[in-house]
Amino acid sequence: MKAITIQIDLWVWATALVLGFALVTVGLGEVIHRLQRRGQSLARTLRLVRNLIVPVLVFLLFMQHLLGLNPESHLIKTMETLLWVVIIHGALSLLNVMLFEQAQADTWRSRVPKLLIDLARLFLILLGSAIVLATVWNADLAGLVTALGVSSVVIALALQDTLGSIMSGIALLFERPFSVGDWLYVGGVVGQVIDINWRAIRLQTLEREMVIIPHKVISGETIRNFNQPFQLHAERIRLGFSYNDPPNLARQVLKSTALETQGILSDPEPQIFTVSYDDFAVTYEVKFFIRDYGELEEIRDRFMTRVWYAAQRNHLTIPFPSRTLYHFHGPTTQAKQISEKFTDSLNSLPAFVPLDKQQQKLKSPSQGIMLQHFAAGESIVRQGYTGNALYIIVSGQAQVTTTNSLEQEVEVLTLKAGEFFGEMALFSGESSAVSVVATEDLEVLMIDAFVVNQMIDRQPSFAREISQILEIRRRTIQAVG
Repeated sequence: MKAITIQIDLWVWATALVLGFALVTVGLGEVIHRLQRRGQSLARTLRLVRNLIVPVLVFLLFMQHLLGLNPESHLIKTMETLLWVVIIHGALSLLNVMLFEQAQADTWRSRVPKLLIDLARLFLILLGSAIVLATVWNADLAGLVTALGVSSVVIALALQDTLGSIMSGIALLFERPFSVGDWLYVGGVVGQVIDINWRAIRLQTLEREMVIIPHKVISGETIRNFNQPFQLHAERIRLGFSYNDPPNLARQVLKSTALETQGILSDPEPQIFTVSYDDFAVTYEVKFFIRDYGELEEIRDRFMTRVWYAAQRNHLTIPFPSRTLYHFHGPTTQAKQISEKFTDSLNSLPAFVPLDKQQQKLKSPSQGIMLQHFAAGESIVRQGYTGNALYIIVSGQAQVTTTNSLEQEVEVLTLKAGEFFGEMALFSGESSAVSVVATEDLEVLMIDAFVVNQMIDRQPSFAREISQILEIRRRTIQAVG
């Protein structure tokens, strides 16, 4: 009779374990799937329960009730210890999810440093492990505490630098002078914080190199944070122009160039300062603001490149250390080069443009006609602005765009060498209906309105050519608008 009862108990336990394990696994899988679709962190804890806690518990019950192993055997105690370890792990994971990962912004739970959470987790694991040793293995905690007390002194002396870094890290994280993603200047190194752990922080420099700085070192350094208290960084660049260039003109050119450079903010707007009168140049300082310090090198490159083109267009000279000899008879070499370049530009124009292209001995550019340079990406004509000049492309390429009824900027056509633009605003007297942007380095002849009128008087067919092109472009703009 007793054997039959034992046999029935075995079948009951076997059935309960098989069915229970299957039902719990399937049920937890469905719940985990729904939580994952909602993006909730609780799914990780339930996955831990399904993959670790439930299998270990079922295996322990299987050994106790089906195999009939002695509860005091080392195998059973080992399995019990493993079960308690995974339960502690799961409980701490659940606690972390409920308290910190789902914490709302601007609450004390969201501001608790991750390093402190990790240290608290380590302490609770050690405490739980001690309790497991006392309950499962009947360990003497008093002796263990005494041994740990003595050994902790030795460990503390051996790891005093490491422990100092940990305490400095805790102090820094509570003070929160920086966070992951911030750009810092610390210890002569500029880099972005990519990780903060229990011992050090990791910075990635602009050269894509990793620099590891211990917390103990950081606590003794002055930290410059380029992202706090505002997501702005002010950059200063010094440039020099010739003494012959009016300071107000130089300041205006630098400011407009900064405002048109991608990445430089218009609010706060750039500031230009006249700094000093040096040996061979008047030095100006440009102060502008950017939002992302990681783009500093690209923004500086774009700005410095455009300064050259803007200086050429406005006849500003960027000097260099030199000794200048002044001759009072005949043009200088520089003047000859400008004259030759201007004459070559005239000769490259289309045949229907009535300009005197045979001025091989031209001393200087004609009045009302200027040769200008634009960098790729610069605007020559802006939609909505009035114009009083005709632009003829000598070399390079430009793109004509307009804003349609949906407030979208659409491309109208591409202009190449020999073609002109600016005629719409020039002849209608209205604001420009298009914008013209250089798609590559551009060289243009800018002809003032009174010179264009003289050209039309001298050759009326020029007006017909312009009117035909003007009508074609108006139809094209209406089609895309």
